[in-house]
Amino acid sequence: MNLGLVFLSELVGTAMLVLLGCGVVANVVLKGNKGFGGGFLMINFGWGFAVFAGVVVSIYSGAHINPAVTVGLLANSLAEGVAYNWAALPVYLAGQFIGAFLGAVLCWLAYKQHFDAEEDPGAKLGTFSTGPAIRSTGWNLITEIIGTFVLVFVVIAFGAQNGTEDGVPAGLAALGALPVALLVVGIGASLGGPTGYAINPARDLGPRIAHAVLPIKGKGSSDWSYAWIPVVGPVIGGALAGLTAPILIATVISGAAA
Repeated sequence: MNLGLVFLSELVGTAMLVLLGCGVVANVVLKGNKGFGGGFLMINFGWGFAVFAGVVVSIYSGAHINPAVTVGLLANSLAEGVAYNWAALPVYLAGQFIGAFLGAVLCWLAYKQHFDAEEDPGAKLGTFSTGPAIRSTGWNLITEIIGTFVLVFVVIAFGAQNGTEDGVPAGLAALGALPVALLVVGIGASLGGPTGYAINPARDLGPRIAHAVLPIKGKGSSDWSYAWIPVVGPVIGGALAGLTAPILIATVISGAAA
């Protein structure tokens, strides 16, 4: 595996994910857009299609495009006693976080006039990063853990039952672009209400940093007091999925084969 190409693959994939994902939020929440008021379900589908595009363009690296997926696969390898390429870990993470930042900047450029016209700083921040419907540290954290657990567990389960193509590392690519897009839509529709379902530390932190540094008119606070939840929650959820998958999935598969 060429680590330089892994970095580029993750950067491009995550940038595509965030550009299209933040873009659908901007279309729905910033006044004056043709999609204004499209609703939460439009955002769910927009993020699902964003994941589809991100997976398609980052197939070389396995399309992790999410530190929680990378951590979950690491935990899964450790739980199964499989050797892990530790040199790849910082490469994946760097590509994901840098790509997420760049995708957010591109989204801002695409909607620059609408950001300038929007008076509500909350709508501007909501385009970039997630926030809770009811602010409660413990419960918001639990929601992010559960949502990310579902994402990573299903990806690992699919890979365990169907295998992956030779030469393609495990990741969202193991599930396939369309199935993983539908999975993300389902997670958003079912579990996204309380926190906006970050389920991806890079997807939230990269754009939040972009919000903080970009010259956005009247942008207000970047809400750093909440920023750790969509980072820590998904990492915990991904790790739990990776650690429990070998037991739970192996039991189901062995039972089906009996």
